[in-house]
Amino acid sequence: MDKPLDYWSYFAGEARRVNAPLYERLSICIGGDEELREFANGVRRGQPPANLLFAAVHFLLLRGAQHPLRAFYKNLGGTCGEDPFPHFKDFVEKHRAELAALIATRATQTNEVGRSAILHAAFRKVAMEAGEPLNLIEIGPSAGLNLIWDQYAVHYRHGDELILLGDGALAIACELRGAKRPPLGPAPKIASRIGLERDPVDLFDPDARDWLKALIWPDQVERFARLEKAIAIYALHKPNIVAGDALVNLSDAIACVPENQPVCVYHTSAIYQFTDDMRETLDAILTMAGLRRTIWRLSLEGILNGDDPLLLYSYRDGKKEKLTLGRAHPHGAWLEWLL
Repeated sequence: MDKPLDYWSYFAGEARRVNAPLYERLSICIGGDEELREFANGVRRGQPPANLLFAAVHFLLLRGAQHPLRAFYKNLGGTCGEDPFPHFKDFVEKHRAELAALIATRATQTNEVGRSAILHAAFRKVAMEAGEPLNLIEIGPSAGLNLIWDQYAVHYRHGDELILLGDGALAIACELRGAKRPPLGPAPKIASRIGLERDPVDLFDPDARDWLKALIWPDQVERFARLEKAIAIYALHKPNIVAGDALVNLSDAIACVPENQPVCVYHTSAIYQFTDDMRETLDAILTMAGLRRTIWRLSLEGILNGDDPLLLYSYRDGKKEKLTLGRAHPHGAWLEWLL
């Protein structure tokens, strides 16, 4: 982070965009605090300092740490309206060793199940282009909650219009923006699904489960209730996740899919952690695989101007083509379909 002030200002803007005032205020203040910026930079290579610092603090609070800072966390019952930063800095100073260990060893593996509302629409489009049944390979699935996207119901709303899809125990609300509508109807048939994750999250482990909760921003209380319901569904439909480097395991995962069936590689807020070399390697793997069969790739990744494009790529005969399906909220709160 050569320009920490620019980074923290950007993060404050992201927090403002998703209505997270606590992290917005803290980010602004940390941007002007050299000591805290340096402390947050103790993350592993490729990990975002803001997410790790905030999650580490949140993790200790979720695990029972008693401090006046709790009064500012809505998910913990907090309602305090004064400036949280002095209390935040005091908490970091009092728990410096514990926080440093968490920041240095943990990773951002937010498994935001709200993104499945976007996947519902996107995979219908993939099936229209590629056929069924689909074989899905997710890069960076964390615990795999978005691998079982079709186990959740979706409630799309546009003004007074309500569109109900599916009948799962968890219903994800998503606002439709703009004049166009995404593909609707039954979810496409799925032949196989697999996740490729360097450090899979075991939701049956209380420590791992609490870390996943700590990654949720505390102002967004509804996300915690949604996660609890998703974990209950996960216990019934635990997806297959292969531990290890996704770029090492991707070719084998593609090769396991029958050549007469379509395969779609997808990722949501995962490869933003990739280096440029890793992105080029991913493209090369898919281009090579596309010499034998068409490979589809679905991407929902935020970019620095605040836009979150929903993109569908095809790799065929050495060529890569891109189709912009729409724009979406990073946590699935809204979708603007553009086709």
